[in-house]
Amino acid sequence: MKIKNIFKEKEVVFSLEVFPPRPDVPIENIYQTLEELKDIEPDYISVTYGAGGGVRKNRTCELSSILKEKYDVEALAHLTCINSDQETLNKILARLEAKNIDNILALRGDRPTDGDPLGDYNYAYQLIEHIKKHNDFGIAAACYPEGHLETENLDQDLEYLKQKVDYGVDYLISQMFFDNSIFYKFRRRAEKKGIHVPIEAGVMPVINKKQVGRIIELSDAYFPEKFQRILDKYEDNPEALRDAGIAYAVEQIVDLISSEVDGIHLYTMNNPYVARRIKEAVGSLITHINGKKVD
Repeated sequence: MKIKNIFKEKEVVFSLEVFPPRPDVPIENIYQTLEELKDIEPDYISVTYGAGGGVRKNRTCELSSILKEKYDVEALAHLTCINSDQETLNKILARLEAKNIDNILALRGDRPTDGDPLGDYNYAYQLIEHIKKHNDFGIAAACYPEGHLETENLDQDLEYLKQKVDYGVDYLISQMFFDNSIFYKFRRRAEKKGIHVPIEAGVMPVINKKQVGRIIELSDAYFPEKFQRILDKYEDNPEALRDAGIAYAVEQIVDLISSEVDGIHLYTMNNPYVARRIKEAVGSLITHINGKKVD
């Protein structure tokens, strides 16, 4: 099923993200996590593009297929293209098709640290263009409410985003943010730019100190004062920080749903307990909103 059709059916889409095990770890190790995440009843689950080698070793396709075939959950397979050539890309797409994967999150990927990219596909729009010409996948893309780290400003970033959408993106998933006003401002600017596809809000519950450094490294996200107070107050109490992080994410999501967000994409970090706590807190809101659309 194309995920774009879920957005047509529901007022608020609720989705999760997981990452595959390393190539040297049995795939069965993640089955319990998937079982628990399935019970949360997400509309779909996205699978990150796992590190660790070529077409055969990458487990994104394998895990996406398991989600569909074993757990009956629609999957969104992440695919990066930087430094890729056409032959490699076609092999990956053929493998996804063979596994009945219908949806791809098309990403550029991280630039290599040892030099400039040299492949045939070095930007997300090139990947999107190739997929649309040669395959019949539903396509999602990433967006950055605070701007991508490599762009000069948000206006430039929105130009690049419009380019991706014009090449055939069905909907967008945002990078994590911790101040909803930033997302609302971004959404307004995107609409003025002529971007009219659904935009899912990416929410990451911060449940341990290690995550903070990683978030800054990946996105340089702005931490509001009230969020910083939580980190300062509970950083030495793991259980308290976990519960405070869950509460903060719930507060974000309640406000987003009340402000007519198209969807919530929860970065689970493969933690079913946290995902379940959040879904239990906001599930009735989502059911209420979606029920009104059905009526």
